[in-house]
Order: sequence, then C-alpha cells, then structure tokens
Amino acid sequence: MTVHFVGAGPGAADLLTVRATRLLAEADLVLYPGTYLDPGVLAHCGPQAELVDTQHLNLDEITPLLVDAARAGRRIVRLTSGDPSLYSALHEQTRRLAAAGVSWQVTPGVPAYAAAAARVGSELTVPLVAQSVVLTRTRARSTPMGQGESLTAFAATGATLVLHLAITRTRELMAELEPVLGPDCPVAVVYRASQPQELVLHGTVGTIADQVEEAGLRQAAVIMVGRALDQRGGGESYLYSAGRDRSAKLRD
Repeated sequence: MTVHFVGAGPGAADLLTVRATRLLAEADLVLYPGTYLDPGVLAHCGPQAELVDTQHLNLDEITPLLVDAARAGRRIVRLTSGDPSLYSALHEQTRRLAAAGVSWQVTPGVPAYAAAAARVGSELTVPLVAQSVVLTRTRARSTPMGQGESLTAFAATGATLVLHLAITRTRELMAELEPVLGPDCPVAVVYRASQPQELVLHGTVGTIADQVEEAGLRQAAVIMVGRALDQRGGGESYLYSAGRDRSAKLRD
C-alpha cells in the first residue's frame, strides 16, 4: 500500500483539503504530530483508524510503523503540521520508505505562514514594497543553516521574512535584523494560527521581543518581518491597473 503524507494545515479542522479529509476517513493507520496538531483534525478519521502520536518518536521508530503497515496492506496517513513541503522531515521519511520499497504520495496542506498572514490581514508581497518572500528558520539545537543563508543577507534584499522555529530566539534575531531593517520595521507574530489558543502580536523590530517574552511563547509561532506588513504603504498592482493595455496579451 501507499503511504500518504498529508498536510494537516495550521491546525483548524476545517482548513484541511477535501482530499485530506477523504484520506483520513479511509485510513486504517494515522500517524500525527501531537505537539502541533489541533485534536479536531482527528475527528475526520474513521472509527477503524489506529491513531499514533509521533511527538515522542524519532524517525527510526516511525519508519517501521509505516513500512510494516504498508506491507500488511493497511491504508496509511502520515499527517504533517502545515504543508509537507516546509520543515516536515518529508525528505528523510520518504528516503527511508524508498529504501524499503514502499510507495508514497504527498497531499499538500495550508502552510502555517499563509494562515498567519491571513490572520493579520496582510499580503506578504506588496507593489513597490516587497515582491519576494523568504521562508526560513534559525539555528538553535537543530540542523545547521546552509552556507550563505544568513538572516541579515535575506533581510538586505528587502523581501518579507517569515521565520519558522525561531520564537525562542526572538530578541536575538531582532537585534540581528535591526541594523539592516531599522527598529521601526513592522513585525507580526502569530501563535497557533487558526487554533483555539491562537494569539496575535503586532509590533516592530524594536518592540516585538518584549511582547513575545511577556506572552511566554515557546513554540508553534510564526514571525513575519517586513515593510509589506504596514497597510499604509505600497503602490498599485499593474495587473489590475486601470491604465493597463488589456489587449496586449491578445497581441503577444
């Protein structure tokens, strides 16, 4: 059988895709990340499903569960928080499955940064302000960052920065960014976007660390940094401009 890696979205049970809910309803085995997942997501599972919380398991413990179930002909869903394409350990897990001769497929989910941006009502790409978004993280007790992937280098491009897995280092990171972006650069922090415990903080590079520490945030938060978060700035999109020659596409 095929192992289905399914994006559980940011947490809300009604932000799953239609395909995701179908796979969950049909699954015999569902592995899920209990640390980040809203329990309501599991309500989509059928009564036949065996549920396994993987928050205390490493990949070498998870892999045999997937492989044995696949070989036994069971229908399997491996839930990931957010979207499987970002910080989900998809690469490591699928590499192990391929080595064991087990097939797999991926069903995307709503990424956490998209849910966070929606919650604060901001577009991350604003004409004449920022036309790029950098999705990144920082190193603490985790995999080293690649050569050239420094936060200040990303900030210098003017792109909107979205920082994952970084909330415990907010003060240090803002101090690093301040010489590049300035203390008044807007920042938004969204904790557990779309979940019942959701918390939204608005501030600047110079002030947000105090708010994060006062709120006691330690995980499951997305930090967004950039001038695009200022609703007062920006230009008009050429795509919808009244002055655009809409016959140009027909002539191209």
